[in-house]
Amino acid sequence: MEITILETREINIEDILVLYKANEWSSASKPNELYNGLLNSETLVTAWEGKKLVGLGNAISDGFLTVYYPHLLILPEYQGKGIGKLIMNKMQEKYSHFHMQMLTADGRSVDFYRKNGFERAGKTEPMWIYQGNEH
Repeated sequence: MEITILETREINIEDILVLYKANEWSSASKPNELYNGLLNSETLVTAWEGKKLVGLGNAISDGFLTVYYPHLLILPEYQGKGIGKLIMNKMQEKYSHFHMQMLTADGRSVDFYRKNGFERAGKTEPMWIYQGNEH
């Protein structure tokens, strides 16, 4: 298995929807908003096996001090093979010097992010107004 990591916007909505539906993310039900949101992220990192999209991650940022990582998804059959780590490494090339890197983790992703240097943010409580149902 040869995985290529790219920072690109050369990605089509059909491939994105396959990835999001396979992970049962509710944002797949809003394809236009999802696609535009990803393309308008400051950074969009994709993982490919040949021409098959197998993962992606994005970042939104003020460009200087703070970055937030909203999405990191890997096709289920490719999870546990180091692809998420490759995407996070690419993000760290760009954002490791930022004062604050943030994300929201739940379920199995908590251990993944801890292994990648993230920790609970003090005594914070995650809060949101959310229209999804998968969390």
